[in-house]
Amino acid sequence: MSGRESGGWMRGVRQTFAKLPSLRMSRVPDAPTLPVRDLWPGDPTLGARLLKGELTVGNSVRVLQPGGWNDSSGSPALRAAAHSFTWLRDLRALGTDASRQRARMLVSEWIAASQLDAVASRPDVMGARIAAWLGHYDFFAASADDGFRQRLMGRLAAALPAEEGQARALTALKGLVAAAVALPDQGSFLSRALRFLPQELNRQILPDGSHVERSPASHLAALQDLTEIRALLQAAQAPPPPALGPSIEKLAVALRMLRHGDGGLALFNGTKEETSSLVDLVLTQAGRAARAPSQLVEGGFHRLQAGRSVLLLDTGAPPPPGLDANAHAGTLSFELSIGRDRLIVNCGAAPAAMNEWRDALRATAAHSTLIIGDMSSSEVKPDGLGRRPERVEVQRQEASGAHWLEASHDGWLKPLGALHRRRLYVAESGDDIRGEDVVEAATPQAFTIRFHLHPTVQASLQPDGEAALLRLPGGAGWRFRAEGAQIALEESIYMGGSEPRRTEQIVLACDAGEVQQVKWAITKVG
Repeated sequence: MSGRESGGWMRGVRQTFAKLPSLRMSRVPDAPTLPVRDLWPGDPTLGARLLKGELTVGNSVRVLQPGGWNDSSGSPALRAAAHSFTWLRDLRALGTDASRQRARMLVSEWIAASQLDAVASRPDVMGARIAAWLGHYDFFAASADDGFRQRLMGRLAAALPAEEGQARALTALKGLVAAAVALPDQGSFLSRALRFLPQELNRQILPDGSHVERSPASHLAALQDLTEIRALLQAAQAPPPPALGPSIEKLAVALRMLRHGDGGLALFNGTKEETSSLVDLVLTQAGRAARAPSQLVEGGFHRLQAGRSVLLLDTGAPPPPGLDANAHAGTLSFELSIGRDRLIVNCGAAPAAMNEWRDALRATAAHSTLIIGDMSSSEVKPDGLGRRPERVEVQRQEASGAHWLEASHDGWLKPLGALHRRRLYVAESGDDIRGEDVVEAATPQAFTIRFHLHPTVQASLQPDGEAALLRLPGGAGWRFRAEGAQIALEESIYMGGSEPRRTEQIVLACDAGEVQQVKWAITKVG
């Protein structure tokens, strides 16, 4: 979808939302008409931090305290997470009276706040909050006094602002459906919301099942939203739009392709690993297991799997303007896992951090790929990407279980007149992985190729500097060799898990000489 098409479509979204009726009723109900259940597990460790007044989102922390609901400091993502109340599931995971009382107190303070941060009125934040309050009603509200329940139900009876939801519109719709299902006399409201849903499915889900943002994290979130919407409709015995079931199935099949051997997600475009148990649960809720495809053509990802090795490669152009707020400059970056151990990774993401730290992780240097000078392949901006690759080409062949892939992108063509070409080979056994990186330019360019290592990998250079030995947690050894560049080990950081971790990276640096080609290999030892 082009920027012009996206802009025109979103004007239609605004008009559609403007026509949605307010959630008004003659009297405020005493409780939800139908129970709404939150489907996803919480983290008791994060719940314990909430008892201390600390909301943890990724690697960022926000203090939740009385009178702080109008505080507009911190990144928009962190503030949105606070006002979405999805963290109620972390308090629920503790299952204590203290966690229940804490949840009730925070909701009560939010309702009583005389002024709120503007981000609280974003459609996606409102949708998440409505779904969270209703989904955890039995946990924190059912046993509360009449006054609290009346205030809560009264606040739920509110209208959605007439604003576009951008890529988070599914979350806004989920809140609309949850409110319509749980509150009486909202049949008209539900039918209008469901007429809007098919348009959103068509906008966000590509023909191969990929999410339009090209982010495994956004992909997972969209699948969660849609499975919740389907569960809500089933509870209300309301027929779903015909496109809902097939959309869920396509997303689920594509999501399987974006998983490593440990069951977590590949770290492309603002994604963290997530736990394999959560991904398994989402896929179970989606239903109908299917084998992971080897490529997502429209999404721009390839999976090269042989033996115990899984190599995932980003071979797509960045998402269009307006949908690229979390996009990374990681074109042609790859990740490699051996069994359940990650070996080569991207650095991860900090979407809730402030711009300087967040954007550093979006730069090309934070990915396992080639970078010319210090210029990223896409221009990273706080609200998206500027200059970017316009043409990404890929060819793939398979024979007897072995894989060959050649890809190229033109991200540096306009500023430097340069093209990056990457060739990969994975042997049938999965124990021999080879690559070649080439810069094609009329004027020779200095470039660097980075291979970020997972923190659990132990790396050491051989005395002659011709190779690096990589040791996985289980003890298996792999040797990294290169031709055309000297091998060096440098510090790196990993933000793919629950907290920042120090790690290392293999760096191949090439001067602006006549040879603009480097070959490298990763082979199993013994």
